[in-house]
Amino acid sequence: MNESDLSLKDRVVVVTGGTRGLGKEMALALLAAGARVAITGSEITPAMDATLAEGRALAGEDRMFAVAADVADPGDCRRAIDQIIDVFGAVHVLVNNAGRGMRLISETFNTQPTRFWEADPIAWRKIIDTNVNGPFNMAHAITPHMLAQGFGKIINVSTSDVTMVRKGYAPYGPSKAALEAASRVWAQDLAGTGVTVNVYLPGGAADTDLLPTGPDKKGADGKLLSPAIMRRGILWLCSDASNSHTGERYTARLWDEALPADQAAAGARSAAVEKPAIM
Repeated sequence: MNESDLSLKDRVVVVTGGTRGLGKEMALALLAAGARVAITGSEITPAMDATLAEGRALAGEDRMFAVAADVADPGDCRRAIDQIIDVFGAVHVLVNNAGRGMRLISETFNTQPTRFWEADPIAWRKIIDTNVNGPFNMAHAITPHMLAQGFGKIINVSTSDVTMVRKGYAPYGPSKAALEAASRVWAQDLAGTGVTVNVYLPGGAADTDLLPTGPDKKGADGKLLSPAIMRRGILWLCSDASNSHTGERYTARLWDEALPADQAAAGARSAAVEKPAIM
């Protein structure tokens, strides 16, 4: 463990969508580093039970908690945060990882793009509700607690900028563009409070359930990253080493684990721009 990671001991981290994929990898890495971790999923599933069992075997029965909560439901989010505080006594970090992908639109979206007017409006709304409203609902529920303690971190999981505007990737791509814009606003709203907001992304398509199964399981460039790539920077982002950083964007693929953590973070940090551009 890096010296900067010592601050993770007993830190309470909430990882939404933490039952599998990217969320599971981040949750287990944080547990191994000494954090107490609460994972959420929209419902109780075998994946949730398996991840909870794995986490407790790794770190102890009292180090991981799982709660079923649909992030698209504000009431569910408030209830989940209340339960987590009841169990762990506090909340220090929120990792907004829960997300829905293009499979709701089409099981062949990565090989045969679906044009936006061909998308089912109900599926479209579900993706937006989870990927845009979900992070807001969780942050809305948790931020007052962070403000009261004068400390907190919100980490929003995003996607590559090319995916945000890729043909046939609406609404998934645009939902992440909205999340990054919201992250920048939240960071400004929270300036000087001790609560920071940053964005973290794999840096390419990852081998998760967001992609169709079978021989056509591949990203737009044909390559897939291991979900474990998210372990690279999550400890630094959740630790005191990142306290002075807010309104920033970090890419796991660019995180050089051979370097000291602060140098690796600098190499993975996107260049700041005064005014972003989409078109």
